[in-house]
Amino acid sequence: MFRFLCCVCLLSFLTVDAAKKPNIIMIMADDLGYEVIGANGCTSYKTPELDAIASKGLRFTNCFSNPICTPSRVKLMTGMSNVRNYVRFGLLPTNQITFGNLLKKVGYKTCIAGKWQLGNAKGLPQKFGFDEACLWQHTRKRTRKGGVDTRFTSPRLEINNEEKDFDNGEFGPDIVNKFVLDFIEKNKEEPFFVYYPMILTHCPFIPTPGHPDYDAKDPGSKTYKGDAKYFGDMDNHCDELVGRVYKKLEELGIADNTLLIFTGDNGTDKPVVSMMNGKEIPGGKGSMTDNGTRVPLIISWPAQIKEAKVLSELVDFSDFLPTFCELAGVELPSDRTYDGVSLVPTLKGTGTRSKEHVYIWYAGKTLARTEKYMYRVQKGKKDFFSFSGPYEPTEMQIADLSGEAKQAYETLKKVTDDMAKTRPANLKSPKK
Repeated sequence: MFRFLCCVCLLSFLTVDAAKKPNIIMIMADDLGYEVIGANGCTSYKTPELDAIASKGLRFTNCFSNPICTPSRVKLMTGMSNVRNYVRFGLLPTNQITFGNLLKKVGYKTCIAGKWQLGNAKGLPQKFGFDEACLWQHTRKRTRKGGVDTRFTSPRLEINNEEKDFDNGEFGPDIVNKFVLDFIEKNKEEPFFVYYPMILTHCPFIPTPGHPDYDAKDPGSKTYKGDAKYFGDMDNHCDELVGRVYKKLEELGIADNTLLIFTGDNGTDKPVVSMMNGKEIPGGKGSMTDNGTRVPLIISWPAQIKEAKVLSELVDFSDFLPTFCELAGVELPSDRTYDGVSLVPTLKGTGTRSKEHVYIWYAGKTLARTEKYMYRVQKGKKDFFSFSGPYEPTEMQIADLSGEAKQAYETLKKVTDDMAKTRPANLKSPKK
């Protein structure tokens, strides 16, 4: 009898412990920089849903991605700097372990929905730990006959390993969003992890449903960029889709115990120029600059975040995997080196989180920075900048540095020199 009671108590403890694990939703918009969110000071477009989430949660002013899509995705999903494991654009090597693998290991139901761009072999999402998947640009090419893009109107998607064509004017981002909402509803009673790499706001820039220029019968843009005048509409629709996710959590009564994170995979695309705090900010996607790497970061977790805050601490994409693993109670594999610093102390308001610098490696170029200083090496040229705020760099001559600036330069240079030595000998430096 005593043994039976002990088993019952242990089972009850494990059940309660599992219930305490937060749901995790990682939303990453495509080609959306820091400057296009209202809460960050943008006046060109409206993002009321994200602004509302930020007004009750945490908003970070110093989050940095890599300059383009695949490098950011690989770093985010594996928790490792690209210098250690990045091979080439459009590929996540199958020997990598992702946050999907790690969370699935401890009982999370897992989902990925949105843009893939990590290899075209069938079954890769499941290989990397995702139970369910609704993806664009996995097994299929970016364009259909005539060169028309396939991600927006009447899209070509792959849903749980089955290719599916939508031919009645459906809008790709809306289909993906509904897939996410359905997954959340289906798994509301147990811990779940949703990785939602959005299709918006990547070009081609087109009107979205609800805009006067939107035509469901139009198959889409025949040019790669489309028309940048529609970026604001796409930004607003992206915001609306994030709002649908948050409203679903509230409707199901699970918002409190859900960690929801919103960011962007790199800076805004270059045809787009936005106003932030009275200043024109051109998009810098692809460049090793503030404009190419500074992205929004907004976090909601009502059960833990009781007070809205704006934080200047450094964050980069290697930090999310160790954060999720700490919250889920899963140990990081010991056979590889991770570069992130968990955000749990910041999220829970307990303990101290210390991240002294951000390091970015992209196609052989390197960038190391603090909030105030940045050291960069590209095409054999070394330069150094100080920052008075976002998008406010001042180039400093390395030979003339002194005091705090010189100390920062020496520290950041050592970071880049040391990290360069971690590149595996069998991995060449990719062109992209």
